[in-house]
Amino acid sequence: MPPPAAHFVNRAAWLRAAVLGANDGVISTASLIVGVASAGASRGEILTAALAGWAAGAMAMAAGEYVSVSSQADSEIADIERERHSLEDAPEIETVELTEIYEDRGLEPTLARKVAEQFMARDALGAHARDELGLPSAEPAAKPLQAAFASAVSFSLGAAAPTLAALLAPLRATDGVVFLTALAALASLGALGAWLGGARIVKPTLRVAFWGALAMAVTAGVGAVIGKAT
Repeated sequence: MPPPAAHFVNRAAWLRAAVLGANDGVISTASLIVGVASAGASRGEILTAALAGWAAGAMAMAAGEYVSVSSQADSEIADIERERHSLEDAPEIETVELTEIYEDRGLEPTLARKVAEQFMARDALGAHARDELGLPSAEPAAKPLQAAFASAVSFSLGAAAPTLAALLAPLRATDGVVFLTALAALASLGALGAWLGGARIVKPTLRVAFWGALAMAVTAGVGAVIGKAT
């Protein structure tokens, strides 16, 4: 008997948040450094811009994620409360709703009714949260503080690579070294995300590297133009 197939869809939520935060940290910080370096800034100015961008980006990611996930949690709580009241006021109607859901999934009407009744006898609110609302349980799945912390940490980890490259690179070669370092970091993140998600590695790696290179190239061009103008 062959072993069961491995699935990675359960990793989608945290994987998306982690990869998005780290990618944003690499791209935004590296783009800022490359733009400032292309304008002919000193090492102190470059590092100041990098650290300021790092702090601002991490806080922006945390705040944005907190607000977004809080809104999601509020919506989940409201839906669960509405479902709780419906179960108290009209349990038969809710049983019919659950039965119809199972019928739509392929069960025969009689079996669908039995399944609905058994699930509701055990945990009515949990059954409706899962199968009617699409939530994993009757408890809100969204965790705003956890999401905010994870986004800030992942952004900071991504921002660390171009910042260290700017610190260690020769001043005249800062933009080139940071550019290459960021590309390597982005390609690694793309490959890691694909591997953790069980997907093919090449396409995600090239996609992440391309858009990161484009962002840095545009910023470098802006910095060079401003540097010459001033």
